[in-house]
Amino acid sequence: MPTVVPVVLLAAVASVAVSWLPAHSGTAPPVRERWHTWPARDIFPAAIRGTSPSGAGTRYRLAGVAPEAACERALQPAAARALAPLGCLTTLRATYADSTETFVATAGIAVLSDSAATAPSSVARLLGLRGGDRIQGRPPSVRPAGFPGGVAEGFGERQYVAGALVAGHDRYVVLTAAGYADGRPYVAGGRADIRLTRLAVELADALYRGLTR
Repeated sequence: MPTVVPVVLLAAVASVAVSWLPAHSGTAPPVRERWHTWPARDIFPAAIRGTSPSGAGTRYRLAGVAPEAACERALQPAAARALAPLGCLTTLRATYADSTETFVATAGIAVLSDSAATAPSSVARLLGLRGGDRIQGRPPSVRPAGFPGGVAEGFGERQYVAGALVAGHDRYVVLTAAGYADGRPYVAGGRADIRLTRLAVELADALYRGLTR
């Protein structure tokens, strides 16, 4: 298992966890091809295990998978601009909800050019993030994807509260944007629920590991 060292950057109610993961050697198909050779159910599992702040186990359940989209459409503008120099080809997105259906989070897997082999610290630099830095407002991330008729129906960019970023020495960058399932909007100066931040971090970690192990 890779070692994960999260660095949390707080800004009002927003937070980012930046995790540096080592490269993984894959079997067939190669890691670099999995984004288009694996079925959606393998990239975005129906359920992902998580941990509550008390240490109890929980699950994050899939609410919906969005159509594949260009990076400029699937990522928030600042994130799309930051990843463009690395050759951001496309983005895969899905939204999950916690087991209590209190929180929701969209995960975006940005697929970089096959020749992109940048250090994860470069990804953070391009996004304007540093370990321990203070940042203003919500950090750049994926565009939230809501799905009518379910727990994520009211989830949009106004509801984005906390996010996470996971990058490694490969062609994938996973970004998450989490918020409240009841549709409450982001309020500058507030404080994010620790369960919300945990959802953003654990979802990003799990999807990255699943795609690259």
